[in-house]
Amino acid sequence: MEIVNPITDKKKLQDMKEALMMSSYRDFVLFEIGINSGLRVSDLLSLKVKDVRGKLHLSITEGKTKKKKQFYIQHISDVIEKYTKHMEEDDWLFPSRKGNKAISRIQAYNILNKAADLIGLEKIGTHTMRKTFGYWYYKQTKDVAYLMKIFNHSSQSVTLRYIGIEQEEIDNTLKGFRI
Repeated sequence: MEIVNPITDKKKLQDMKEALMMSSYRDFVLFEIGINSGLRVSDLLSLKVKDVRGKLHLSITEGKTKKKKQFYIQHISDVIEKYTKHMEEDDWLFPSRKGNKAISRIQAYNILNKAADLIGLEKIGTHTMRKTFGYWYYKQTKDVAYLMKIFNHSSQSVTLRYIGIEQEEIDNTLKGFRI
């Protein structure tokens, strides 16, 4: 499995949103919820409209860990409401155009990579959304303990390495260093 990166540049993050918007509003909303919730793509793709419409929190049992979790989503309620306005409660949140099912992980990967190619980003995958959430959460709060809890990680060092902070901080200490 190839390691993917978070999007750590605000301009590239905005460019990615715009590239996805050009593709479809569904693709943009997938990314928007992904980078603003920290959910794994498998959990995102299992959502139905009733899970998010009009909600303060998204309550799920995580597919990977089987743990019950709540993710705050009110801060993106405007995007969710606009997107789900003409959808039925039992509709898949991210419906496939091929039958009554959600898009697949492979399709989500292809959507993100197509947009990334348009804007010149590399090492992008479905986990990029979760890592991007973690990166910006940490940059804004400096609270690795809560982020570790959100991600269900076993240690702070695992969390920092996961979001690329550890390597970024090592690189920053070496800039200008020469013996």
